[in-house]
Amino acid sequence: MLLLFPSLHGRAEIRLSLDEIILDIYNAAAELSEVDYEQLQTDLYALNETPIDLNNTSDEELSRLHFLSPKQIDDILLYADKHPFQSLEELRLIPSLADYEIRDLLPFVRVGASAQDNKLYAREVFHFAKHEIITRVDARNIENFEGTDPMYAQARYRFDYQRRVIFGALLRRPAGGDAKSLQYGAYLQLRDIGHLHTLVAGNFQASFGQGLVLAPVFRTGKSAYVSNVGQTTEGLRYYSSVDGAGLHGAGSTFRWEWNKATRLDVSALYSLKRANDSTWHHLVGANLTLRHKRLQVQLTAVENIWQDTIYPYRNAAYNQHYFRGSNQAVLGASVRYNHGWFDAFAEVATTQNDNWGFGTIIGSRFYPASGVSLLALYRYYSPWFDNQLGYAFSETSRLGDENGGYLGFDITRLANWRFSGYGDIFYFSGPKYGIPNYPSLGYDAMFETQYHNLPIANDQWWLAFRLRAKQKGDLSTYSTRFQFNWQRGGWSLRTTAEANLTSNPQNSNPLNYGVTVFQDVAYDFSNHPLSLRFRLQGFDAREWDNRIYCYEHDVLYAFSIPAIYGLGGRAYLCLKWQIIPQLALYFRASETFYAKSWAASHSRPQTRTDLHLLLRTKF
Repeated sequence: MLLLFPSLHGRAEIRLSLDEIILDIYNAAAELSEVDYEQLQTDLYALNETPIDLNNTSDEELSRLHFLSPKQIDDILLYADKHPFQSLEELRLIPSLADYEIRDLLPFVRVGASAQDNKLYAREVFHFAKHEIITRVDARNIENFEGTDPMYAQARYRFDYQRRVIFGALLRRPAGGDAKSLQYGAYLQLRDIGHLHTLVAGNFQASFGQGLVLAPVFRTGKSAYVSNVGQTTEGLRYYSSVDGAGLHGAGSTFRWEWNKATRLDVSALYSLKRANDSTWHHLVGANLTLRHKRLQVQLTAVENIWQDTIYPYRNAAYNQHYFRGSNQAVLGASVRYNHGWFDAFAEVATTQNDNWGFGTIIGSRFYPASGVSLLALYRYYSPWFDNQLGYAFSETSRLGDENGGYLGFDITRLANWRFSGYGDIFYFSGPKYGIPNYPSLGYDAMFETQYHNLPIANDQWWLAFRLRAKQKGDLSTYSTRFQFNWQRGGWSLRTTAEANLTSNPQNSNPLNYGVTVFQDVAYDFSNHPLSLRFRLQGFDAREWDNRIYCYEHDVLYAFSIPAIYGLGGRAYLCLKWQIIPQLALYFRASETFYAKSWAASHSRPQTRTDLHLLLRTKF
């Protein structure tokens, strides 16, 4: 095998850093959803430090690598079941994995023994566990902060034993806050102890099926990972933040597995958290999952109980069908059937409101040839379908009053090339936020091509080009993005140019544009424990509709996705210093500066400066 296939270990020198892999995941998104990206980074760093054993893994575990499609996950599991992996070289025997996808996969996987002892021994847990303590201090918007104190502070602790026993606690104080505004939380997760598949307590998240009833915190929606649409099931797992997006309470999943092809999971959960300053929200839920060979069936039920009657935040036209009351039941059933060359999935759900709401999503992936995948999806959410904890494939961030169809393709068959794209048509029968005129019909279409040059050498380069057109309400947006990436040794360069053109006949200036160009430079010193990340950016997007979201490197477990808006420039510098193996220092300084004339006309300060400092201790 080593003679037939070039050694993967020979490519170790050109493996992407975790920062670059995370950046590529964000760049794949067509739109950056307003969710907690901190969870994604926490997961990937944990998987890097304790890689997935390809001979002892599951679809739930592999789905946390968001660049893998359901087809690739199934192929990896099938290969390991038929003949356990002896080496990572064998990943190249899986036709659905392209070379550059294997490159991204390598930091998170390993090959272990085919047998696994699922017993936990307290002596081993405490002796071999990894401990992490993080303290972080930010000075935000130093020159123009409107509060009394621009300082943000955070402290967190994490205990991790092979990702089977995880405990963490977090304390933070928002900028401008005081002792009363302190936010704190903790989480515990146990995995694979006899029939107990998962036990979570404290802050956690739950997701099943396509997400119509309970959805994960992290989701990307439409993206260049076209085949990943409809991949939602993650079950119960811990949640490492305290921003309110997760649940707070306890949950457990018991698993009975008769063989590799048949298993039954029974899950139950309870959550208690504040819905607002005066109302508590109780949630009781259960899920039943049966998997037999190629078929998977799930039933999910949730009962929401509020201490007081709740109402939408504002009595606007777009929220007239939002839930009002103190009790709401949500019921759902989902199914998935995989037959090798096609993969069908569906979910139906109903929500209790003034009238019972109904939602459904039906889709199928087709694989007519190796390296070719096609996807078709239809969704319908009635006006009365409103579930605050659900999120399935949708044009809007809140489900309800939507009817749409989606077609996508992903081609990785042609050597180092990748072609992907989608077309989506959606219809709203009533008013939506930002779309007062109804009924309305819109569309969203994207095409992206990538080329990856992966020689067996010390350098590599790859490029990506994207075109996108979208109409939603009266606003039409046409955008394009070009990226060129080059890496050699410790150097990594990334050049990005992005532009958009918007048309809105309701505005005084119906045509407007936005453009930004930025250069990323990264260097990892080979003889010194230092890593540098630098960006220099210019932008001209003078109207809010032309804003451009750009992911930026930050300190560990942090993320920055500013809306680039206005006329000016931006720069930041990130530094990592591994002082000793157990101690690392992270620092980030960013500066945004606006043209004086634009800042004055928009009553904006001319500069903004942010400083982030983080200290990480491991033992």
